[in-house]
Amino acid sequence: MNHQQAMQRALDLAKKGKGHVAPNPLVGCMIVHDGKIVAEGYHEKFGEAHAEVNAINVLPDSINPALATLYVTLEPCSHFGKTPPCADLIIKTGFKKVVVAVQDPNPKVSGRGIQKLREAGIEVIVGVLEAEAKALNKAFFTFHQKQRPHLILKWAQTADGFISRLPVPKNNSENKISGAEAHELVHALRSELIGIMVGKNTVLSDNPHLTTRLVEGKNPIRIVIDKNLEIPSTYNVFSKEAKTIVFNGIKDELHENISLIKLDFEKEILSQMLAKLYQLQIQSILVEGGSTLLQSFIDARLWDESYVFENPDLKFGHGLKAPVFEKGTDFKMLGKDRLFYLNESL
Repeated sequence: MNHQQAMQRALDLAKKGKGHVAPNPLVGCMIVHDGKIVAEGYHEKFGEAHAEVNAINVLPDSINPALATLYVTLEPCSHFGKTPPCADLIIKTGFKKVVVAVQDPNPKVSGRGIQKLREAGIEVIVGVLEAEAKALNKAFFTFHQKQRPHLILKWAQTADGFISRLPVPKNNSENKISGAEAHELVHALRSELIGIMVGKNTVLSDNPHLTTRLVEGKNPIRIVIDKNLEIPSTYNVFSKEAKTIVFNGIKDELHENISLIKLDFEKEILSQMLAKLYQLQIQSILVEGGSTLLQSFIDARLWDESYVFENPDLKFGHGLKAPVFEKGTDFKMLGKDRLFYLNESL
């Protein structure tokens, strides 16, 4: 088993933590002795043991760590957080060789874990499947490197470029654009992200739940922009299914699962929101709002990924236009819809 094969196995293990470890990154760990896997582990849940700990805990007593190689998808932590430093445990256990996929972008760690291992006489190899490791934790890297959440834009549009009929039909089914496969994919995305953002008009028009009803997984934190607090408290975004943050221009208030956060609407709003969300450790957001909200992120060049679903067989003729956006020409079919996907974060 070579370095790439072992690290790929560690990356596959890391993926098992999806939806359970945020704001921590997904991390997998493998221990190899004499070309064979002898122990493995991954970070399973936020606040609980890290991948290295879980792998070391199941390492057979018959294996001498000094003759084994530990593979980990992210630099071992060197500071006390929810758990003790993994670098200290690796040193104490007696490993003499460690292979790391990528250095941790978190300034609390960034290079310190690797340095600590090397100062203890451990051979450390860095950069094996580095691109794949960064892609696995793209939101974590965006959050620490850009000091803002990882932003994913999403909308559905007709073949003639509309996202809604106007006036908005009372029956939501008359305004439906994308098919079941697209809806399921979006709910799966929601389950993997920390937050989901919409504007006031989307809530008043559609009364959405913004949950993961179509898939298994946790509900994201709902983030709503409502300057004058006009949305009635009976609307679905205030249900107790999930936490809700309401950015407004009136007051700060906390009540059960609802957080009201006051912003200065006389000034530019996006930077204020992203700064607040960064403080709240919200690392990833799906922006599902209407054209105005989406266009504001596009115009400010504040986005990392985009999902544009297009129904090639549906035309509204008139209505609310889709955002002005270069979605490209490459797409894949998802049911009857075309999915245009762009990733600016890698």
